[in-house]
Amino acid sequence: MADSTARATIHAGGDWLAAVSGATREIIDPADGLPFTVVAEGDEKDADAAVAAARRAFDSGDWPRTPVAERAALLRRVAGLLVRDREELGLLESRDAGKTVAEGRVDIDCVADAFRYFADLVAAEGAGRVVDAGSADVHSVVVSEPVGVCALITPWNYPLLQASWKIAPALAAGNTFVVKPSELTPLTTVALIGLLAEAGLPAGVANLVTGPGHTVGARLAEHPDVDLVSFTGGLVSGTKVAKAAAPTVKKVALELGGKNPNVVFADACATQEGFDTAVDQALNAAFMHSGQVCSAGARLIVEEPLRERFVAELARRAARIRLGRGTADGVECGPLVSEQQRAKVEAYVASALAEGAVLRAGGKRPEPSADRPATGYFYEPTVLDQCHRGMRVVREEVFGPVLTVETFRTEDEAVALANDTEYGLAGAVWSTDAGKARRVAGRLRHGTVWINDYHPYLPQAEWGGFGRSGTGRELGPAGLAEYRETKHVYQNLAPRPVRWFAG
Repeated sequence: MADSTARATIHAGGDWLAAVSGATREIIDPADGLPFTVVAEGDEKDADAAVAAARRAFDSGDWPRTPVAERAALLRRVAGLLVRDREELGLLESRDAGKTVAEGRVDIDCVADAFRYFADLVAAEGAGRVVDAGSADVHSVVVSEPVGVCALITPWNYPLLQASWKIAPALAAGNTFVVKPSELTPLTTVALIGLLAEAGLPAGVANLVTGPGHTVGARLAEHPDVDLVSFTGGLVSGTKVAKAAAPTVKKVALELGGKNPNVVFADACATQEGFDTAVDQALNAAFMHSGQVCSAGARLIVEEPLRERFVAELARRAARIRLGRGTADGVECGPLVSEQQRAKVEAYVASALAEGAVLRAGGKRPEPSADRPATGYFYEPTVLDQCHRGMRVVREEVFGPVLTVETFRTEDEAVALANDTEYGLAGAVWSTDAGKARRVAGRLRHGTVWINDYHPYLPQAEWGGFGRSGTGRELGPAGLAEYRETKHVYQNLAPRPVRWFAG
């Protein structure tokens, strides 16, 4: 995004605009703490204008009535443009969010996959579900229709990926939308809106407002002309969104994070290969994108006889993870997204140590280097041993590179520990006993459970959580259904008087 157009990042009705107030925000590179571009800082007035454009496009425009095949074709064109711009977008995601370029590229691949999946899903659907009314004189069918104007509020950790999980099904279903990316990481979402226009999406269907949650996000959630709000972010903000949306009784979907268990049975590590794999995956589970992942395996729950050997190797390898600027060669883990986020992580580690946790690795800011400026928001991958559920660091979502270790002795105890959380987004079970692994997976109250793996997801499989991890689902057929209303059309083919009333 060129500096000359950096302030015109609000998109409403097909036009790129500055904020009504003229306010702007500097976007900070978390690797060095320095600004590298400027975007518009919208507020309630900008949100109102964007919603009005989306409302007009839905009520009077062609998109909701565009044939499904044409909508699917546009989504596939968007996927092709994402592939074309993969390197540029991956680099932008790295610089904006702090992740490595390699992670950024994978994110763009996954975004393209989401657009292709929802294109294929709607293209393969029938015209509706015929309902047998018990009479040849009645034609009865249940059809799906777009819900209307959608407000899509996305987080800072996976900016474009999380936006795509909302935008792709919203468009596939025939909706119009206003998207509000995180004010910290808006750049790739701005770029995606440009790609949608390039692919031929009519003006007014896709609208974007850059700005903070307490103004733009709050207004979108409460707006009477918004029919659905989909929010991904923290629990506190999510409950505010739900409260704001309640008076207008709009549809609400919330993905609010997790405190995810990674359960390792000793039999999974009976061989050296099994041991190495489980340790490696525990590192991936906890420290990918510096732990700033809603499904991060931040709670290692390991069988007691295995604990010392497993934790010792885990700590040794965690200490060797190379931290640095995500664009530098050989860097394995980038910075946290902001100074505020790092301060939050530091406070959780301090509280854990005060409550009796044992520090096995990390627990501090790294020494500066050429790839790791002192002004960047870096924090070492941290392993905290001898933890228990009484600790805040075990109960609450840290959203940083912090792994806590708990132990169990029986299968029942493992399940109880894994489920002892107010969240229920994801978790994993490691065991060579297939029956036990499936049995434990079946007992876990989490929306995604991996067996002998961690982190993979499929666009055709639903994503979402139990408990305070949220409501609704993204991806899969249920992810598309979130953006639809169902309608029953009952046609009497041979109407005649009922004669209920004699006169």
